[in-house]
Amino acid sequence: MSYKATVFKVMIASPNDVTDERSIIRDVLTEWNVVNSDSRRIVLLPVGWETHVSPDMGDRPQKIINKQVLKDCDMIVGVFWTRIGTPTDEYVSGTVEEIEEYIKEGKPVMLYFSSARVILDNVDQDQYAELNKFKDSCKSRSIFETYADLNDFKSKFYRQLQLKVNQDEYFKQEPEQTNKVSFEVESMSSEIPRLSREAQVLLKEASQDYLGNILRSQYKGGIGIRTNGKQLVPDSNPRNIAIWEGALDDLEDEKLITDRGHKREVFSVTREGYRLAELINP
Repeated sequence: MSYKATVFKVMIASPNDVTDERSIIRDVLTEWNVVNSDSRRIVLLPVGWETHVSPDMGDRPQKIINKQVLKDCDMIVGVFWTRIGTPTDEYVSGTVEEIEEYIKEGKPVMLYFSSARVILDNVDQDQYAELNKFKDSCKSRSIFETYADLNDFKSKFYRQLQLKVNQDEYFKQEPEQTNKVSFEVESMSSEIPRLSREAQVLLKEASQDYLGNILRSQYKGGIGIRTNGKQLVPDSNPRNIAIWEGALDDLEDEKLITDRGHKREVFSVTREGYRLAELINP
């Protein structure tokens, strides 16, 4: 079933040493839409120069990007690790220019710096020095976040995105106040069942298992649920056992997996399970 929703464009800004983080941002935005867009009537659309810029002439590259993409976006997510990016006529890099322009306009900005270990001999020293200057300049005029690795980044961005959309006044305005348009979109909640986080993880991992199987084993004091080479029940804590057993039951109830064993020890992903696994990003 379709419904009207306001689309907010989210610009992803980063140098080329954080491509994995760019993918994570897109995944998290997609997951936010799956969980929230139906009830909130908001869609967060990821935007980047690599997907939304077409060939053009007559101006410097960053100005063209600003004209084609940046001016129509509503929020920017900036991510850095060891590089600052390519200099422009006005700023130390195109990424910094994008961020500074958003700050000037008062639009929402989410800024992240990786604190992952760096071997200085393997990085461009000039780039790294300029990045640290920019980071220092942000300390007195912003709240930014650091992250230790990709899992830490995904966890923090997922949580902080909820806070940003819930708290920032920009996302509470009516479409006419932001010069935005409400679009008719297809309901995502009708596509994906209301699965727990653990059920989503289990389905996604099982869909990547070379046999598409989930193996459930029972032993004295606990159970094991294994797929794609991973043991998903972390310990024999009764609460954790109940959570992962519940995830297994939920997938079976939704007909996303089917029991192939005699004692509920082997489950296989169904065709519907594979289809929905492509739509979720646990």
